[in-house]
Amino acid sequence: MSTGPGEFLHGLEVEVEADLGMIADSRPEEAAAAPVTEWLVDPAEVEREQIGLRSLLGAVEALEGDAYHHGDV
Repeated sequence: MSTGPGEFLHGLEVEVEADLGMIADSRPEEAAAAPVTEWLVDPAEVEREQIGLRSLLGAVEALEGDAYHHGDV
């Protein structure tokens, strides 16, 4: 069973939002306050990941809007 572009984009949007939620729940700003030797991940890497995910989410939302206006959904 194939999915249309609207279904794919919606699924991708859900996944990206879930990833952003996990980052927010991990409280990277609190981890940055800990000594470097206790970091599990570099807070700068977490911030770069967030920026990338937000960019991807914006692109997905733009494509969803474009697909909706062109009747592809």
